[in-house]
Amino acid sequence: MLSKHTLLYTEMVTTGALLHGDHERFLRHDEAEHPLALQLGGSVPADLAACARLAQEAGYDEVNLNVGCPSDRVQNNMIGACLMGHPELVADCVKAMRDAVSIPVTVKHRIGINGRDSYAELCDFVGKVHGAGCGSFTVHARIAILEGLSPKENRDIPPLRYDVAAQLKRDFPTLEIILNGGIKTLEQCHEHLQTFDGVMLGREAYHNPYLLAEVDRQLFGSDTPAISRAEALAQLRPYVAAHIAEGGAMHHITRHVLGLGTGFPGARRFRQLLSVDIHKTKDPLALLDQAGELLEGR
Repeated sequence: MLSKHTLLYTEMVTTGALLHGDHERFLRHDEAEHPLALQLGGSVPADLAACARLAQEAGYDEVNLNVGCPSDRVQNNMIGACLMGHPELVADCVKAMRDAVSIPVTVKHRIGINGRDSYAELCDFVGKVHGAGCGSFTVHARIAILEGLSPKENRDIPPLRYDVAAQLKRDFPTLEIILNGGIKTLEQCHEHLQTFDGVMLGREAYHNPYLLAEVDRQLFGSDTPAISRAEALAQLRPYVAAHIAEGGAMHHITRHVLGLGTGFPGARRFRQLLSVDIHKTKDPLALLDQAGELLEGR
């Protein structure tokens, strides 16, 4: 609703969940979400290839291999950041996926992991994965510390090293290098786009989604006026109504739009309606309309 041009990534979905679970639930999406990339977690080339095919068949525009998640759960299954210590395996995974689909196959990774955090090792990783046919790398400009830090701490404690990512772009000028990590404003996006081919917003896009309303105009050159908060919520209403009609609960959706109520008078009441009062009402859509009234003129 907020941006027509921003590439949206799903949360990481493991190959096991897709191949042995309810893959239709994991792959389901709305046409309005395009351009859309499925982010996969896995390390078995044949399984990743099968999941890439499912993604392409489901209409995704890109499939992305996560080599950045530092959680213990994924480490134990050889998923995520621990794969940075196995560049040949990542290359095999990328090749299998590229052989299976025609949509782009991309990789998201850290600048290193503890024990393998030199710049030479980063170049070795990128070089080998590029050799398998990957032309686009999203670089979270922190190392991942695989022992002793939680995933949340791994998003804050290791220092950001934009300079390392910038050196990577200089040394691999033909590759698409997208910067991720700690980016909070469109001014910062403009600045980083002088060096990088793209920027990825994670937590800021979730906690302050209205930031995206200006992206099309400021970063993609669109002349379409930015949508208002109230208009965005109104356009979301049919999606919410359809979800309720299918047996879902409104809070499944609205708990993810609380950030729309950020930074204006009445924002606290907006969040209260959709996080507390929502569990007491018998008419959720009326409550949604009430929350929308708080956004009028915002």
